Amino acid sequence: MTARVLMVQGCTSDAGKSTLVTALCRWALRRGLRVAPFKPQNMALNSAVTVDGGEIGRAQAVQAQACGLEPRIDFNPILLKPNSDVGAQVIVHGHPVANMDARDYHDYKRRAFDAVMASHQRLVDGYDAVIVEGAGSPAEINLRDRDIANMGYAEAVDCPVILVADIDRGGVFAHLVGTLALLSPSERARIAGSVINRFRGDLALLQSGLDWLERETGKPVLGVLPYLHGLHLEAEDALPRERMDKSRARLRVAVPALPRISNHTDFDALRAHPDIDLHIVGPNEPPSACDLIILPGSKSTRADLAWLREQGWDRAIERHLRYGGKLLGICGGLQMLGQVVHDPQGIEGAQGSSEGLGWLDMETTLQAHKQLHRVKGRLAFADARVEGYEIHCGTSNGAALKNAFAQLDDGRSDGAISMDGQIMGSYLHGLFDDPQALSALLRWAGLQDAVTVDVRALRESSIERLADAVDIHLNTRLLEQWLGMTACVP
Repeated sequence: MTARVLMVQGCTSDAGKSTLVTALCRWALRRGLRVAPFKPQNMALNSAVTVDGGEIGRAQAVQAQACGLEPRIDFNPILLKPNSDVGAQVIVHGHPVANMDARDYHDYKRRAFDAVMASHQRLVDGYDAVIVEGAGSPAEINLRDRDIANMGYAEAVDCPVILVADIDRGGVFAHLVGTLALLSPSERARIAGSVINRFRGDLALLQSGLDWLERETGKPVLGVLPYLHGLHLEAEDALPRERMDKSRARLRVAVPALPRISNHTDFDALRAHPDIDLHIVGPNEPPSACDLIILPGSKSTRADLAWLREQGWDRAIERHLRYGGKLLGICGGLQMLGQVVHDPQGIEGAQGSSEGLGWLDMETTLQAHKQLHRVKGRLAFADARVEGYEIHCGTSNGAALKNAFAQLDDGRSDGAISMDGQIMGSYLHGLFDDPQALSALLRWAGLQDAVTVDVRALRESSIERLADAVDIHLNTRLLEQWLGMTACVP
């Protein structure tokens, strides 16, 4: 038998597709199915390195965890990483093929769909169930031609679709009815039911609306998921909506929200830490007084470096260091701390070189070959293990690298530490995820005796909460029917 395929599409971006797929994956795993996640096409700057040496969206890596699997390239065969307002790096089966603008990619979609279907076939041949996440909304009528992310895929593989809408935004009934109205007749027939996400309040007050929705659309409401506070799941792309109240925090951390910030999921452990006030500083917002500034990863290092200067971060960092603050650069942030960033081939934009911030004696040259590594090692400045992953096109050289940030198990050294120990940089994403590394880095930043936070354990607990919510709030009999479980469920 080949796997049953069930797809989740959303009325809007950030409607809860990733979360619902994660929930359904763990729920199906609990029920004894061999289940795999799938997202045909993803546009995101938060990515993960797979066990088979490629790159996929981080949301699919979390969904793989929900399935009890290591992330693999087939879980997200097409990844688009925007490097400007009109273009993106196109990654196929884990590896970049080209930078394309929207028109070029539209012409490329036929080849991209071949990659999607090849991954789909391998998954349905190897698992009992495949839970698929759409992208954006299926009602984007200007994108319907050659669609490979939503109904184009669903029609090709003939699978049922759950439509999810976010009631916390407001207008949930208009979102659902309007989306259905904009679908073609065959696409509308493919919608098996809907889920309302992020509900707060008395469900009885919503019931009349649910009854109307079922009468109006002829589609069952699969259930209403509550607003689950305190979930610790890695974001697909969007920066966190709200700054958490940390009035009693003992360490203040500021991160500039670079226009092409990548893997801001690096800071999830800091966001979850009760002793840390993490402030992601937006454009035209003055850098806040803090103990630690972190320069994050970037998909367009030279362009984001220019943005930092335009926003006054170069002067703010100089003032911060003069008064004893600490500075950490991660991946692109490490490259910015050097003397120069060269891009002779135009890998991330126009060919040329940009002057770095000059805090570390090193230079970086961007190259076509992307470094993709999952690594383990030990921090050079503390007796602590570190684990993370590398995703970068640049190679750095210079005297600063002789004083390494970490020694890796594969024999390489990583990053650099300034001679006075005030500035550090690393190519490793996920630095804060290991509790040992997190504690060591917090001590370096000035926070002694901090409580231990294990963001991986928090993520696992959140996945379990989501599966519980499926059991409590959704029509599991319909789910069993769509996934072919009726015969095997007691």
